[in-house]
Amino acid sequence: MADRAALAAFLRARREALQPEDVGLPRGRRRRTGGLRREEVAALCDMSVDYYSRLEQPRGPHPSEQMLTSMARGLRLSLEERDLLFQLAGHALPRRARRGDHVAPATMRILDRLEDTPAQVMNHLGETLSQTRPAMALLGDQTAYTGLARSSHYRWFTDPAARLVHPASDHAEQSRLMVADLHSAYSRDGGDSGAAALVDALNRESPEFAGLWRQRPVLGPYCASKRFVHPQVGTLELHCQTLIDPDHGQRLVVYTATPGTESHTNLRLLSLLPVS
Repeated sequence: MADRAALAAFLRARREALQPEDVGLPRGRRRRTGGLRREEVAALCDMSVDYYSRLEQPRGPHPSEQMLTSMARGLRLSLEERDLLFQLAGHALPRRARRGDHVAPATMRILDRLEDTPAQVMNHLGETLSQTRPAMALLGDQTAYTGLARSSHYRWFTDPAARLVHPASDHAEQSRLMVADLHSAYSRDGGDSGAAALVDALNRESPEFAGLWRQRPVLGPYCASKRFVHPQVGTLELHCQTLIDPDHGQRLVVYTATPGTESHTNLRLLSLLPVS
């Protein structure tokens, strides 16, 4: 059973402990109280102000696991704090928190400071957990998928639209990299894992994947440049810098362009585009 009063108190305490600088927001000269405002937390958690306010009062609805995950990320909770949040909301712990799904607060703090740069946090299965706005403008909202389609590896081999972001001449190399990355996850996690489920599904559904899987390709440099095609700003050649968090099985991927190049100019334009 949910403990609404304890949940409300926990949310208030975490909101009041966070400072604007902790989540990449300006403090402003008119701020009179410490901590974040409810509307700021609601925006961070991708929910309405009314919904969040009712949870703090406490008279709100019973939040779903998806909503709790969003709140844990928005409030920059540690894994242990996330466990407590699920417990207070009346959800069982075993399903709640694959370590690979929870973005560490330290990683979120870095992401918060990259608001003008395409960057995203991904787990070892190629699932995007959080993105900056420029990353959404470049790649689309990759956090909205469900099921196997959460994985960029799965989408690459099963959804032709997933390939539109790269020039056709680069598709073969991108396919090889996708298979090599998934093979690394499969080798680490074993035959009874999310990686194995992806491999089984892709071997059934994609002859291209099956053929590459038999070749056992190996990953090359993490920071190799890649070409992206955007319908509004054109082709961009971007460098992919990766910060790996081995404790959570995640990577923070940041896309940059060489100053003075056309790609650098187009990347700056990209950061100004609205996200649909």
